[in-house]
Amino acid sequence: MKALLSIELGGPDTLVLSDIDAPTAGPGELLIEVHAASVNYPDVLIIEDLYQVKPARPFAPGAEVAGVVTAVGDGVTTFTPGDRVLAAPGHGGMVEQIAVDAAGCHKIPDDMPYDEAASFLLTYGTSHYALRSRAVAREGESLFILGAAGGVGLAAVQLGKAMGLTVIAGCSSQEKVDLCMANGADAGIVYPPGPLDRTQQKELSSEIKTAGGGGVDIVYDAVGGSYAEPAIRALNWEGRFLVIGFPAGIPSIPLNLALLKSCQIVGVFWGAFVFTQPDVHQANVDELFSMYSANQIKPHVTSRYSLADGAAAIRELAERRAKGKVVVDVR
Repeated sequence: MKALLSIELGGPDTLVLSDIDAPTAGPGELLIEVHAASVNYPDVLIIEDLYQVKPARPFAPGAEVAGVVTAVGDGVTTFTPGDRVLAAPGHGGMVEQIAVDAAGCHKIPDDMPYDEAASFLLTYGTSHYALRSRAVAREGESLFILGAAGGVGLAAVQLGKAMGLTVIAGCSSQEKVDLCMANGADAGIVYPPGPLDRTQQKELSSEIKTAGGGGVDIVYDAVGGSYAEPAIRALNWEGRFLVIGFPAGIPSIPLNLALLKSCQIVGVFWGAFVFTQPDVHQANVDELFSMYSANQIKPHVTSRYSLADGAAAIRELAERRAKGKVVVDVR
């Protein structure tokens, strides 16, 4: 079978389309014929050994997939061949077939296409966990999203609206803001390319405060770098700052801001949450599927690539050009 492999450390250009033996379903596993694999920012990091997980080479990137079950391993009773499923193995998804732990798979609605299914779990799972569990968002509160046009950011826009929040989208271009507005955002801010100097940081903080009517209750930071501090400065009293990711670099935060605003700086490690609280995670997934069926949320797939062009798909994220979700169509 075909697989896009990381054989040596490096960027997208080091990936090689290869022929490898097809896997089999071991005990407790499903064998999935992969129809689509979405691209997420961890795919950018994992091939350069910059992610928390460092698999042995050769390995395929691709943190989440959707497809059809073709075989089940011993002990699997909840799935049968022919089931349409999604899975988030963390890596290994840019292949024609993959064997995954059945416990991490979910049957998908009949009306959910494979590209949307492959774009669903990581982005919406992360943003749901961030807003519902970590920020404990309450209806009527205000939410500012840094990197709002990316995969997790756009999921946060849609989920924020579904939860009754006033959503302010922060993006690097007006085109991206327009995309967020079309997905439910109430307002948008275009910030300059970083790193921001002190004057630019003050201007951004002022813009966030103005858009939020004096401040915001929750900041969802999927960018990091020099954007984090001005966003924290725009928080209301007892606001919550959600730490999602760092494509602009890991920020240094003056902790006196947390004291002065009595605010919380809250980490969001969805992957660890899935393993440590599986029952809560399953309840979250059930709620997300209900929201999808009610047309409250819908993955916005903007770019599609073949498996042979999977490196270009990862490069689009690495260069921060992605709007919405980028998908590799395997079949």
